[in-house]
Amino acid sequence: MRLSANKTSKTRSFIKSLWCLFILLGANTYGSTLLVLGDSLSAGYGINQENGWVALLEKDLGDDHRIINGSISGDTTGGGLNRLPRLLEEFDPDFVLLELGGNDGLRGQPLNLMQRNLLAMIELCRQAGAEPVLFGMRLPPNYGRRYSDAFAAIYPQLSEQEKVMLIPFELDELAITEGMIQEDGLHPTALAQPIIKDVIKGYLEPLMKGASNK
Repeated sequence: MRLSANKTSKTRSFIKSLWCLFILLGANTYGSTLLVLGDSLSAGYGINQENGWVALLEKDLGDDHRIINGSISGDTTGGGLNRLPRLLEEFDPDFVLLELGGNDGLRGQPLNLMQRNLLAMIELCRQAGAEPVLFGMRLPPNYGRRYSDAFAAIYPQLSEQEKVMLIPFELDELAITEGMIQEDGLHPTALAQPIIKDVIKGYLEPLMKGASNK
């Protein structure tokens, strides 16, 4: 009886250890984690979130990667800067897509403040061991050529200065294509989301897969 009990105990111990190993491996099956810190463009304003470009990208990348959508409609670079430390600590991302600044521009906020906020977020990401990625933004033409041009120039300037990947704004066609913009004249519809996803995926997928293969 003692021998049988000893064998049973060893068997249970082995099964328990094996189960713990499976849990550990299962918790790390994804190759990399992406945090999307954005505004209404990434939050899916006016549409179901599952139809938004972030959710579509997550489906495309599959279980190998994890995407955290930390976007809030109406958010500014100041709001993103305030929220970023907690998100970095909670999710420990490998990459952070900074899709912010549009609302700063729409509100006519000082561009030097917006630039400082973006720079501070880049530094926070790097301090946390995450690689920042900038998403370039543009303003509608009715905001004046001088201000709009200065606004759009901030992103490539920061990209070059800080050696950060820049996803340039390549969505101009949406504004003049029927069915792609909501009635407010500003936010993309559900039909536009796959197009946005494809543009962003073209930049992020090689980056994330490259990190997974290291």
